[in-house]
Amino acid sequence: MDTSRPIIALDLPSARDALDLVARFAGETLFVKVGMELFYAAGPGIVSQLKDAGHDVFCDLKLHDIPNTVRGAARSLARLGADLLTVHAAGGRAMMEAALEGLGEGGGSASVVAITQLTSTSPEALRSEQLVEVPLVESVLNYARLARSAGLAGVVCSAHEAADIAAATGEGFLRVTPGIRPAGSAIGDQARVATPGTAASMGSSAIVVGRPVTRAEDPVAAYHAIMTAWRTGSDA
Repeated sequence: MDTSRPIIALDLPSARDALDLVARFAGETLFVKVGMELFYAAGPGIVSQLKDAGHDVFCDLKLHDIPNTVRGAARSLARLGADLLTVHAAGGRAMMEAALEGLGEGGGSASVVAITQLTSTSPEALRSEQLVEVPLVESVLNYARLARSAGLAGVVCSAHEAADIAAATGEGFLRVTPGIRPAGSAIGDQARVATPGTAASMGSSAIVVGRPVTRAEDPVAAYHAIMTAWRTGSDA
């Protein structure tokens, strides 16, 4: 899996919007994320369409249910040809293991990564809403260790936790980091953000960027600027 490319979050309202956007990147093989908004609007076929167009697909549906249900969902997603899937680490080890079993049953070769704490979650929300008393980074590290013990390929985390996760789990364990904003961009609804260059220096394995590309006046130029910063580790 080539994570030297930023993953473009296609958080768009229709298949046509998504396909029109990727068509602007003529001749390029992209790594794109299909999340809840697009998947629910366009249906499973959007994953197959993007794969048929030659792109790698991160199917980010954050599976979180009883193990048997997650197993079946992972089996179905595997058959679509997704390259990367997400589950919620909060679902527990048995659920995460069930996702891997379903993936194998579906004949897929996708990697599975676990959501630790959403990048929109602040330390205050962790304490007051989730009633988790440990520091946010400790909650994230606990989920990362649990995901690794279940056999997953990595986790989704903020760039701010990436180095600690690498130290706790090993460099080969993926740290996929959303909440990426180029210098000067609006933060939006994210709480723990980083620039592409900073994410690289903090130890992220892969970055996910949505609105700074999809809402840019020139999405192709915006994407290439972000990719340069990510690959060089410099936002200059």
